[in-house]
Amino acid sequence: MAPAHLRGTLNIGFQLMITIGIFAANLINYGTASIEGGWGWRVSLGLAAVPALVITIGSLVLPDTPNSLIERGHDEEAQAMLRKIRGTEDIGAEYDDLVAASDEAKSVDHPWSNILQRKYRPQLTMAILIPCFQQLTGINVIMFYAPVLFKTIGFGSEASLASAVITGMVIVFGTFVSIATVDKLGRRKLFLQGGTQMLVSQLVVGTLIALKFGISGVATDVTKNYASIIVLFICFYVAAFAWSWGPLGWLVPSEIFPLEIRSAGQSITVSVNMFFTFLIAQVFLTALCHLKFGLFYFFAGWVAIMTAFIAFFLPETKSVPIEEIILVWKKHWFWSKFISDEDVHVGNPEAVDYRIEDA
Repeated sequence: MAPAHLRGTLNIGFQLMITIGIFAANLINYGTASIEGGWGWRVSLGLAAVPALVITIGSLVLPDTPNSLIERGHDEEAQAMLRKIRGTEDIGAEYDDLVAASDEAKSVDHPWSNILQRKYRPQLTMAILIPCFQQLTGINVIMFYAPVLFKTIGFGSEASLASAVITGMVIVFGTFVSIATVDKLGRRKLFLQGGTQMLVSQLVVGTLIALKFGISGVATDVTKNYASIIVLFICFYVAAFAWSWGPLGWLVPSEIFPLEIRSAGQSITVSVNMFFTFLIAQVFLTALCHLKFGLFYFFAGWVAIMTAFIAFFLPETKSVPIEEIILVWKKHWFWSKFISDEDVHVGNPEAVDYRIEDA
């Protein structure tokens, strides 16, 4: 429903709510840790029912999108909704593109088999690699186990929870940065800058831990100042993730799928993301025990790979209507070989060129 020139900003609202939820959870965990009798974790876990209730009630008043209305044959309602969300009567061109995309989608009986077709190879690749890479940044290692990690490097139990609160604040701040810049700087610049900052931060954190803990993993002389420096670079890492791979890992997949494969593409994206979230959560503690500081070098290596992948294979999608994203793939140096002229049914390349250059 978002207009093309604000799609990134509005879409990242999704990630902003996630980061605010993480921050709130950190505050709740910090507050309930002092409850005696083993009730602290029960209160913390039970309060998760509150956002679940908000989502349930909100779903009852959520409006239909123009795309959904067109697909179900409610053309007049779709036009009315499009006028409402665009704030103008001049919706003819966009509505025609939506109808064309819907007509093409209706001709597809099996989106799960269609997404395997050659012309959808760019989208399928991104649907798998972007969520995979997002988790291989190592962010969930920090967010899931921040108290354990900070306690390991010298903080006490309460101080480690407080440090987790600090990283929660940082990730909220970083998400606001992304909201303010994503539709101005574009997706690629945030990906590349954030990836570089994460890479440097992880190398520094790994080195600082190596100098004190070595391969034994045991250190008795870690000062608070030294541990604070480690936390500082962890915060640099978290901030970079929060304005790059955090929100863009969801934004970019959401805007690259044409209507006819969107359900399959989004399902693949979410499934891959959840699978790697689960996998990394299960192996982290064992990996930390065996690799120790090397774990940060491991994730740094993946960050280097994914940053190079973005640099070479992800085209800029800023300000391009979703219905015309295929034109961006068609002009890409690598992906163009998978898309024939007969596969392009909407928009015109000159208009896309103009919007990208103007942006």
